[in-house]
Amino acid sequence: MEITVAQGDITTQQVDAIVNAANRHLRGGGGVDGAIHRAGGPVILEDCVRRFPDGMATGEAGWTIAGALPARWVIHVVGPNFTAGQRDRSLLTSCYASALRVADELGAASLAFPLVSAGVYGWPREDAIAAALETLRATPTNVEEARMVAFDRSTYDQIAAALAQ
Repeated sequence: MEITVAQGDITTQQVDAIVNAANRHLRGGGGVDGAIHRAGGPVILEDCVRRFPDGMATGEAGWTIAGALPARWVIHVVGPNFTAGQRDRSLLTSCYASALRVADELGAASLAFPLVSAGVYGWPREDAIAAALETLRATPTNVEEARMVAFDRSTYDQIAAALAQ
């Protein structure tokens, strides 16, 4: 699998599936989650309610349709909330491994990932990048491209530097 990095809006990525950093309720929220729900439209929330009536546990992944997004699917992952005391790194790495497993089940060849838990959930950015790249590199998958999408230039630069190592 090729791991790439792009700077921009994850909701505009031309990939098979966009990975959503969601809360455990899967009912929309802020940050990446809110942007995906706004851009994809209400059908994403409707599919979340239908598929995940009780939400999902931290570290798990599941998929919905993508609505008006350019992708075919949204793979929702529930990252750990570092600020609230969820500091088990295996929950963070599980998000990436679980997303790849779901992508394989769907037959998705390309994914766009946000930096899970590094926004409002407060996971330290450097470790969030390391956890993402370590997991993507170590997880067997049929996915051909895992694209890390950074909203801002500094995050892009950090991911690009880590990829180059």
